[in-house]
Order: sequence, then C-alpha cells, then structure tokens
Amino acid sequence: MSNGDPYDRIGPMEGTRISTAKPPPVPDTPFFPSSFDAWLHQGTMTGDWGGLRTRLQNEGIAIQGHYLEDSAGNPVGGKSKDVRYAHEFGLGADINTAKLLGTDLGVVHALITERAGLGLGATLPALDSPQEIFGSGETVRITRLSIEKQITKYADVELGEINTENDFGQSTMHWGMNLYCQFESNAICGMPQALAINSGYGYYPTAHPGAYLKLYPAGNDRYLVSAGIYNVDPAIANTHNGFQLGLHNSTGVYLPFQLGWHGGGTDSSGTLPTNLKIGGYWDTSEVANMYSHLQSFEPATAPQLVNLPIEQIRGRYGGWFEGDQMLERDAGDPNRSTVAFMSIIWGDPRTSEAPYFVTAGIVRKGTFWNRPQDTISLGGKILIVNRQLTNYVAELQQQGFRGLVKPSDENMLEANYGWRPSPWLTVRPGAQYIWHPGGTNLYKNALLLDFECGITF
Repeated sequence: MSNGDPYDRIGPMEGTRISTAKPPPVPDTPFFPSSFDAWLHQGTMTGDWGGLRTRLQNEGIAIQGHYLEDSAGNPVGGKSKDVRYAHEFGLGADINTAKLLGTDLGVVHALITERAGLGLGATLPALDSPQEIFGSGETVRITRLSIEKQITKYADVELGEINTENDFGQSTMHWGMNLYCQFESNAICGMPQALAINSGYGYYPTAHPGAYLKLYPAGNDRYLVSAGIYNVDPAIANTHNGFQLGLHNSTGVYLPFQLGWHGGGTDSSGTLPTNLKIGGYWDTSEVANMYSHLQSFEPATAPQLVNLPIEQIRGRYGGWFEGDQMLERDAGDPNRSTVAFMSIIWGDPRTSEAPYFVTAGIVRKGTFWNRPQDTISLGGKILIVNRQLTNYVAELQQQGFRGLVKPSDENMLEANYGWRPSPWLTVRPGAQYIWHPGGTNLYKNALLLDFECGITF
C-alpha cells in the first residue's frame, strides 16, 4: 500500500505482500533529471534524490508524500453561488522491519496529513461533500500509526491507529489507481459515503484505535475473509483532535466483517477481472434515532420541532455490496481498458439518515491514441433519505404546521477527464449535477464545475 499517492491511498483486496529480500546496491544517480522530459517521466515529482530514495527503500524505509486539491463552484442552482478550494498534504513512511532490523516484526505504517480550505457542501448545501478532500477538521492530524504483520500467505493482521476505510467497504484498485477516487465527489471517492453517514465507520483521514484480521483461504487474492474492531469516536474529526490517540471520546466499538472474491486475470492479461465484496457491521454505540436528523433538513425560518419522538438506541447495524467488472480490454494495447462498478449500502432504519445508498460508474483508461494513461469517468449516486422523516413531516403539515419542508432524496451525476501528463501528476476537470441539493426541494438543482489536481512527491 502506498500512503504517498493521493489516488492510491487504499490497498488492493489481497493486502500487503512483504518481501524480505535485499536487492543489490544502487549506484549513485544525478539528483536533478537530465531534461524536462525526463522529469515528467520519473515516478515521483522529486525523483530518486540522487539514489538515496532507492537505497532507503532497499533498507526497508519507503517514504511517500502527496498534495491533492479539490476546487468546485456552482454557477447554476443551489442556495447561493460560491467557489470553494480545499487541499490535503500528506507525508508518510512504511518501515519494513525485516529489511531494516533483520527480524520480521512486520511493517510499521506512519502517515500525517494536513487539510485546509473551504467546502462547497455547506453553502450549496449538499448531504455529501462535492469535494472528497474536504472535511475531518481541516487540520494537521495523525492518519495512520500502526504495525502490520503478514502471517504466511494465508493471513494478514494490523494493529494501531488506523481507519476503517483502508480495509472495509474500500475500492478495488485498477491500473495501480483507486477506482472510486477517479471521481471528485465524496459520495463516491474513498468509500460509499453512507457508511460514514449511518454509523461509526472510521473514515480517512481520521485515525481510530483498531485492528483487523484478513484471511486468504487459497493463499492468494482469490478469496478474502476479514473482520475488524475499531473505536467509535464521533469527535475525532474536530480540529483540536488531530493528534488525539486512544479512547478519549469512545462511544462504543465498530465491528465490521467482509467476504471478497476475485475472478479472472489481471488488468492487462487473462480473463477480464471481476471483484465482488459483501460485508456488514455492528456498532455498539448508543445513538439517537432517525428523528434526530430532521431539524437539519428544515430552513432557519421553520418552526422549532421541540416534540420530536427522539429516543436513544443501543447498537446499530448495516451492510454493503460492492462489485466491479472489466468490460473490455483493448486488443491492440492491453493496458487500455474499461471498468464498471456499483455499490449498494443498507443502514439501520431506526437510526440512519440514508438507509439506502447506491453508487455506480464507469471508468475508461486510455482515451485518445496518444493518451494511454488518461481516464474519462462517468458516475453517480442515489441517496434515499429515511422515509420515516418524510412521513413525519407530511403528518405535521396535515396538522397545520407551516414552513416545514419534507426531506427528499439527493442524487448526483459526475463526469470528468483525468489528464495524466506524468506518473506523478493528475489534472482532473469535471462537472457534477445534483438533484435536490441538501435533500429538499428548497433550492434548484445545481450544476457544479470542479477541478482536481494531485501530485505525488
């Protein structure tokens, strides 16, 4: 897994495979590339540091860094017309103790991220952030501090400050890239957003005390059986909690499980690959029922709903299905292909704001004849608001309450083009169209123009 690539922050389904073999010494290389073209074609923006980077990797220390920005504006629709910018810097390292110390204690993962900027979702408004990089306190925080141990080829475990998004409900990797994060919308990128909306799922870049066990019954990526345990901390995303470790604000534990199956070959050879995952969770936290979400849908001028039937419920549950299928692979260039994906999320109807949530899309890698690394992507979401909220407001309206607005579903469609002039640079202009922004009919449907840029250091 690479912490340094903003489009590759989630590892493949088969997990991290660790090699203890030490390659031969690396000869000294120039610190600066010999030409502009050579700079564009090197693996990272800062290169090999005169061979130092490769020597460190050979000794077991892999250093990564990234910058990712998301900009978006809505010239049409929404509550107001705004333009917003947000970014993330990340610096991390993977330390292979087998190489560094000669004793295989596992791989130590460390990642610190810094986020800043503003989000369009607050002013639009939107139930899911249109900028996937916005959120989690807009501060410097520990995002990962853990140790991972591969136990033969059949099992993998990790323990420490981690987030659930790395390992449960995560995207499959294709072409060395995170499939979901070919989109700017946070509804799709990273993981299907309803998992975080409906439960104590620990989302990137927050870190929670946790652990997981992954089993590979066939000794490869054909089958996956995994389970985990993570602390639930509703306050971890606050700005002042960036370096908070431990169980300070724990409300319970999040217990996910997941089954995975990989069929076919690889992206570039063999039968067209298929990936399927099905999972579920139990969150032991005590939370308010679904009526606690109702006031957030109402305008400021609406009457206060002081007698809502809110009660506390101990434990909430849900599940997910994810699948992706390579539809075709070009005969003339097997590195060009097209993949379709879908996810279906179900949440506890007693507590969930969005008990039904669907994302789907299609990504094509290799666009024009001279653009083999570029992508073009089309995808969207269907967010179905809890019908108990809609029905309750309808009853209040029949009783004579004025100024209330019935919640409605919020749906979105995104199209973009990923221009990759270099292995370390991605520029992605695109557009999003949101039906019923904010989950009501208060504002006109919104057209967003967005722009994303990612750099791997």
